[in-house]
Amino acid sequence: MARKKAQGDTKPSAKKPNQNRLSSAERSALFARRESAKVLRTILQGDARRQAVGSIKSLVYSPSVRNKRATYALVCQTLKYLPVIKDVFHTANVLSSKWKRQEELMYIILYDILFGQEALLAGDAEKFLLQKKNVLQAALAKLLVRKKVKHVSDLMTSYKISDLPKPRYARVNTLKMDVESALVEFKKQYEVCQDAMVPDLLIFPPRTDLHDHPLVKSGSVFLQGKASSMVAVALGPKPRWEVIDACAAPGNKTVHLAALMKGNGKIIACELNKERVKRLKDTVELAGATSILLSFNSFLVSYPPSHIRLLQRKFNHHFSFGSTYT
Repeated sequence: MARKKAQGDTKPSAKKPNQNRLSSAERSALFARRESAKVLRTILQGDARRQAVGSIKSLVYSPSVRNKRATYALVCQTLKYLPVIKDVFHTANVLSSKWKRQEELMYIILYDILFGQEALLAGDAEKFLLQKKNVLQAALAKLLVRKKVKHVSDLMTSYKISDLPKPRYARVNTLKMDVESALVEFKKQYEVCQDAMVPDLLIFPPRTDLHDHPLVKSGSVFLQGKASSMVAVALGPKPRWEVIDACAAPGNKTVHLAALMKGNGKIIACELNKERVKRLKDTVELAGATSILLSFNSFLVSYPPSHIRLLQRKFNHHFSFGSTYT
């Protein structure tokens, strides 16, 4: 039988933390960790299935992610330290089944506890791990001893994790602008040069932030890595070709194909994932690529094998698929 609360019984009931009491920095960091965990889950699940799901950048810069800059940085850093983080959790053995179901969020929070912004850790999951901080730090210390190193930087080396910053790349959309004009414009503010392997690709110093640059916002320049930019160049499409892009979203490689074809020809961009269709459409519109036809079906439905064989004969076997996981 439930005891009726006495008049003088002032013991407070359990309540969730009031987010309105958090500072703006704490609230921003709280949401960034949750958004980062969603992106990290997508990446790790894709890796487990050996299925490309998109680059970190394409996932973070989807419309559903609000705090894009903080989320991007947090995902990149957590992935960088992930082998260490997993070993620390394995050694400490502090996660209950409840928290194991949120393992990506646990990875993100542990990164902040050990290597990031512990001062901004607010939230139930954060408080749980902070209570285990001594055990987690002891596990990291044991890991250093086991690996026979003294510092975390040495530990990163033992995992063969490079700490060297990578250059920033941006591809000039030649449907809207030529490379020379882009170089002139960027040199007013940045140190920049042209890539020797991909002619329309520009190289900037590490950590150069171009997300708010007018040329990027207008679609004259796309933020695209070198590996991603090499795909269309390797295919080498010519004007008047007909190309099938089997998994087109988010569309960076698709519009690159259109630029290399000088807007003359046809690209059938197939995308089966409804959530990624809008991103693909936005990319195509931003690039001004009018030669792209969107097909919201499996490419095998849009182009059955018999049609593909016909295209192969038509183009003297100079036909290929452009995989567009960006």
